[in-house]
Amino acid sequence: MKALVIETVGVTSFTEIDASKLGPGDVRVSVRHVGICGSDLNTFRGYNPLVTLPRIPGHEIGGEIVEVGESVPAEYKIGRRVIVLPYTSCGQCASCRKGRVNACRYNRTLGVQQDGGLAEEIVLPAEKLILNDTLAPRFLALVEPLSVGFHAASRGRIEAGDRVAVLGCGMIGMGAIIGAVSRGAEVIAIDLSPEKTALAARFGAAHQLNAATDDIPARISELTGDMGVDVALEAVGLPATFVQAIDLAGFCGRVVYVGYAKEAVSYQTQIFNLKELDIMGSRNATLEDFKAVIAYLETIGDAAQELISRVFPFEDADQALPFWHANRDVLKVMIER
Repeated sequence: MKALVIETVGVTSFTEIDASKLGPGDVRVSVRHVGICGSDLNTFRGYNPLVTLPRIPGHEIGGEIVEVGESVPAEYKIGRRVIVLPYTSCGQCASCRKGRVNACRYNRTLGVQQDGGLAEEIVLPAEKLILNDTLAPRFLALVEPLSVGFHAASRGRIEAGDRVAVLGCGMIGMGAIIGAVSRGAEVIAIDLSPEKTALAARFGAAHQLNAATDDIPARISELTGDMGVDVALEAVGLPATFVQAIDLAGFCGRVVYVGYAKEAVSYQTQIFNLKELDIMGSRNATLEDFKAVIAYLETIGDAAQELISRVFPFEDADQALPFWHANRDVLKVMIER
């Protein structure tokens, strides 16, 4: 079968690979939609230290069941649509023992530590599939990236009345914005792209700041009565925004890092203590986050189409990463088959 491979930095191509065998408990999925993630783009650009090349990218996957193995529960019928949970968990590490399997020490995400779903089909254990026949097929591939943002909102313990600054309005940041708004927060969306902050407004952000032209600390002070935000959520992954999140958080505020910086970050650490900040990392998403996003998408219907910037047919998938590399203002690039 055909799959797209990132061969070397900046080079993608189609290749023929063997179809995976179907074992007990496994389901064969015909891949219909794959969202291209920022981690895929970083792999393409040579900035993802978690990936070795060549690699089949893709972990934002929606598809249709075409074959089931022995011992698969009866509800996994041929023809049903599915959303893929692209993470693994060992069940034995400290994270898994605490029930936080999304942060498994030995996790191997599809398209990152193992080959992903940008192929004609993929075989996965049934427990890694969420059945869903209500969302439009294209929207199945939106669930995973939005879930990562929802998980970051959960990590921040965001609740009604909180003022939340989201630094970065890419797809993960957009998920955090939507997740925070759904919890009743007043969200301040911050990005270099006016198009992205305008979209954030349409999905509930109360305020939009341009990181290139606005004095962000001054505007945050103005919007919060000089109190700072209750939660600063970083979804960019730059040293400057890592530090800025600390500065924007108010006393006894919370900082959530869902982006990760590719370089060392220097802090004046006394601010951690003086403000008595809660500083948290956020990794992947839980099944509960997936379910919350599915419920949200089912509520908004066709409005979810606004979250998709460009769709490439599968036969043109080799053009998708070069396109995004050249057009960084786009929110979500998707492959459709």
